[in-house]
Amino acid sequence: MSQPALTIASLLSDPRLERACRSWLKGGRYRLEDLGSLPDPVQELIQRRDTFDVVLLQQGSISPQVYDDLRNQGLVLPAVVVGEVSGRVDYHEAEVHLPQDQLEQITYSVDAAVSRFLRRGLSSAAGPDGQAEAASATPEPWRLTNRLQGRLGYLGVFYKRDPSLFLRNLPQPERDELLRSLERSYRDLLISYFKDPAAANQAIESFVHSAFFSDLPINKVVEIHVDLIDVFWKQLKLEGHKNDFLQDYRLALLDVMAHLCEMYRRSVPPDVPLRVAPDAFAQAPDPNDDSQLPSQEVI
Repeated sequence: MSQPALTIASLLSDPRLERACRSWLKGGRYRLEDLGSLPDPVQELIQRRDTFDVVLLQQGSISPQVYDDLRNQGLVLPAVVVGEVSGRVDYHEAEVHLPQDQLEQITYSVDAAVSRFLRRGLSSAAGPDGQAEAASATPEPWRLTNRLQGRLGYLGVFYKRDPSLFLRNLPQPERDELLRSLERSYRDLLISYFKDPAAANQAIESFVHSAFFSDLPINKVVEIHVDLIDVFWKQLKLEGHKNDFLQDYRLALLDVMAHLCEMYRRSVPPDVPLRVAPDAFAQAPDPNDDSQLPSQEVI
């Protein structure tokens, strides 16, 4: 059964970036509306707040004051921020960051943004005092957590991944593009791992989200790590530098595996959910459904 479509408000100011994102957000699951080309995209977002499920942002195109105003009004949406992975938080702590050279992963980033938002809402995580007061003043029917749970069910996309987006189910050209994109993501986290912990953690989250929602085989993660370390080793040797320190980057692989294991652990539905949507468990689970199990397949 196909999942409900997510309506995405694009506040991207760069038309080329918007077109690139639109080309990857194809299919019936995502509806992208271009607000970035309007005279006042933020005001349009505020006026049509009950229309959108996710917001697509461009790093640096909106001032911190505007984000503060949105939070103070209780307008906090699942967000994907396109731009450099620097460790900085632009909109809220549940946002997902995606570099511009890795847009092949945007569908997985959107699903990850919704799942992080739902998890944050379900845990009743409190934000700053102003944000908490604004959220409490927001009418109950509008609160996005309630709307998403009502449409997607309690489990939402966090527990139910889309098998059609699994790496092994993609056409070969798309599979190759996604793998190259994931390699760039992993390279980013290796480069920043020891010199910028905040950026490294954000890069790890970006990679792990895509690995989880694309059902990237565990042995493929190891293969990406080994191949990149081998490239670094050869480059350092060619330049006459020491390369024995590269073995320390095994910690990065362990860190990625720990994050990925936690994603799978949280993807297992609890025995007794705190809040269950009316039809969340209307059907018995399919014993042949492997959408929650980590793949061990070699690609």
